Amino acid sequence: MINQAIAIAKWGVSMDIATIIGFVLGLFFILLSIAMGGPLMLFYNVPSIMITLGGTFCATLIQYPLDKFINAFKTIKHAVKVRALAPAEIIRGIIELANIARKEGLLALEEAAAQIDDKFLQKGVLLIVDGTDPELVRNILETELAFIEGRHKESQGIFEAMASYGPAYGMIGTLIGLIQMLNKLSDPSTIGPAMAVALITTFYGSILANFIFTPIAGKLKVRSAEEILLKEVMIEGLLSIQAGENPRIIEEKLKAFLAPKLRESIGKKEEVEGVGAET
Repeated sequence: MINQAIAIAKWGVSMDIATIIGFVLGLFFILLSIAMGGPLMLFYNVPSIMITLGGTFCATLIQYPLDKFINAFKTIKHAVKVRALAPAEIIRGIIELANIARKEGLLALEEAAAQIDDKFLQKGVLLIVDGTDPELVRNILETELAFIEGRHKESQGIFEAMASYGPAYGMIGTLIGLIQMLNKLSDPSTIGPAMAVALITTFYGSILANFIFTPIAGKLKVRSAEEILLKEVMIEGLLSIQAGENPRIIEEKLKAFLAPKLRESIGKKEEVEGVGAET
C-alpha cells in the first residue's frame, strides 16, 4: 500500500509541446515573411541589437537586484517543461495515504513521507505524523504556499518589465537613427538606408516584447496557477487525513478542485484497478 502511494507521489518531467510548437512556428513565419520581401540580412543590425536588447536588460537590472534577474532566467525551463503530475494523480496519492492512515494509524505515514519526492507534501505528512495542531498545520503550509506564489510573481514581473522596456528602447533606437539620418540630410542617397536602420530597432523591440518576454511571462503564470492548485489540493487532503475522515469523503471533497472530465477520470481509473485486482 505504501509503495503504491509513493509511486503516485513521484514527479515526472516532460516537454511542453505547445511552447515548442509556438516558438518554432512563430519564428518560421516571421523569417519566411521577411525572406519573401527581401534578404534576411536587411533585418540584421548590430547597433540596433545593442540598443534594444542591451537597453532592455540594463533597465531591468536597475529595477531588480542581480540575483533575482538571474533567477528569472532560470525559470524559463518551466515554460518549456511540464511536471507530469496532474491534480487527479495527486488526489489518488492522497487517497492511498488516507487508506494507510485509516488502517494503520497516522504514524504509519512516516515511512511513506521518507519516499515522497514533493517537499511540500512531505512536510505536510511529517507535520501530521508529529501530531501538530490542525490549525497550525494549515498556517504553516499556507504561509509556505504564499511565499512560493510570491516568488513566482517576482519572476513573472521581471519578464513583464522586459516586455515593457523592449518597445521603449526600440523607440529610443529609432529616435537615435532619425537624428543621425537628419544629420546627413544633405545626401539624399543615405535617407532610405538610414530610415530602414532607424526602424529596425522598433522591430526588435516589438519582437522581444510580443514574441519572447510576454509569452514567457504568461506561460509562467499558467505554470504557477497549476502548482498552486496542486498544493491547495495537498493541504485540504492532508488536513482531512489528520481529521480522520473517510477516504471516500476525502476523494469527493478533493474532486471539487477538478474539472468535471478529470473527476470522471479518477472514478474510471479506480474501476479499472478494481477489476484488475479481482482478476
